[in-house]
Amino acid sequence: MYIDTLSSVKNPRVKELITLQERSRERRESGLFVVEGIRELEACLKGGFEIETLFFQPEIFPLSRAKETGCKQLNEVTAELYSKLAYRDSTEGVIAIVREKHTSLDKFTLSSNPLIIVLEAVEKPGNLGAVLRTADAARADAVIVCNPLTDLFNPNLIRSSLGTIFTTQVAACSSEDCCMWLKKNKIQIFTAELQASEWYHKTDFRGASAIVMGSEADGLSEYWRGNADGRIKIPMNGFVDSLNVSVSTAIICFEALRQRDFRF
Repeated sequence: MYIDTLSSVKNPRVKELITLQERSRERRESGLFVVEGIRELEACLKGGFEIETLFFQPEIFPLSRAKETGCKQLNEVTAELYSKLAYRDSTEGVIAIVREKHTSLDKFTLSSNPLIIVLEAVEKPGNLGAVLRTADAARADAVIVCNPLTDLFNPNLIRSSLGTIFTTQVAACSSEDCCMWLKKNKIQIFTAELQASEWYHKTDFRGASAIVMGSEADGLSEYWRGNADGRIKIPMNGFVDSLNVSVSTAIICFEALRQRDFRF
């Protein structure tokens, strides 16, 4: 185990941290990303991710706790430096550089009656993070991100997911690969659309089900609409005609749970 004390943003390890925070290309090419906060770090460890480098402010996050992470590169940072590195004010004094770990569809472990959330071309990291929190609360088997427009380890996504990106089965792939996998596993496909034939609360989700959501801007592609077993909608009685994708996902997911008597 190597322990160092850092105080300058010019330190090479600090520069690497800042670059990974700011540039998706660097995260993609290096296979590394940044995790900030105790809850997120604990979720990361629970999910079996490898911590490459740890930065901690010892007055807040003591060395003894830093050693418990199993990271071999520990860096004590001054309060002044930490304030420059932290995305938010209250993260309990710890930031980590973590090695990516991707899961493919064929590696998923499914329950006997799976509930899958599928997102197509969702762009905003905050929305995807909120959907992951819904998946965690609803004990959905997995979240599949089709044709992603944001990387799965974007700092804003990690933060908005409260670390559930690490404890939920997540995979990114094309819509075509996802659809074929769902059909192969005999999982019914329900697409949420503004103009659809059936109300969500009158749809039978008691069997293996995938709820497919599109972006607020463009909705779902014709590919998904053409491959749906059921096309569903949420009643909209106000001035606007759609909800945030994370809200819509939560509404439909918990209707599926209600029909299943909240048995997981």
